[in-house]
Amino acid sequence: MKTKELIYAALFAALIAVLGMIPPIPLGFIPVPITAQTLGVMLAGCFLGKRMGALSLIIFIILVAIGLPVLTGGRGGIAVLVGPSAGYIFSFPIAAGLIGWYSEKIWPKVRTWKLVAINIIFGVLLVSLIGAPVMALITNTSIWVGLVGALAFLPGDIIKAVIAAVITMQLKAISPIEEKTQI
Repeated sequence: MKTKELIYAALFAALIAVLGMIPPIPLGFIPVPITAQTLGVMLAGCFLGKRMGALSLIIFIILVAIGLPVLTGGRGGIAVLVGPSAGYIFSFPIAAGLIGWYSEKIWPKVRTWKLVAINIIFGVLLVSLIGAPVMALITNTSIWVGLVGALAFLPGDIIKAVIAAVITMQLKAISPIEEKTQI
């Protein structure tokens, strides 16, 4: 891996940590708040591609694990990684990797609407389909209740999917994916 790629991955891990500074919106009916950090997950995948996108989220999870307060609300540590948010957090590298993989595939003919669709499928639906059942298991509720509760995230997550796609299209010329396709 090149130094430039490591720098991109570290920068996106830092960006996701900065998005964690935006105060969470707690929901009374599920223990996982609405956060801006999924925007960073989608941006990492769209902009960096599969390898660097996933790596940036792995770096982020390592920062959480060592106790840095990089999650929304200033949370961090192993306890968070075994709590109700665990499934969501551990789905981040998978989501970024899949978003990046599809983004790379369509890059020569990329359009905003295609990135929005990819973000919704992997950055919204996949994250919820992994995170909600894990949350339900940890909180000892039914998986169905967890999935229904996760519907509260949909409106905001769809907005984040659009924002990530628009930002990526605006910065397309400097994306590492663009560099790969030029070679």
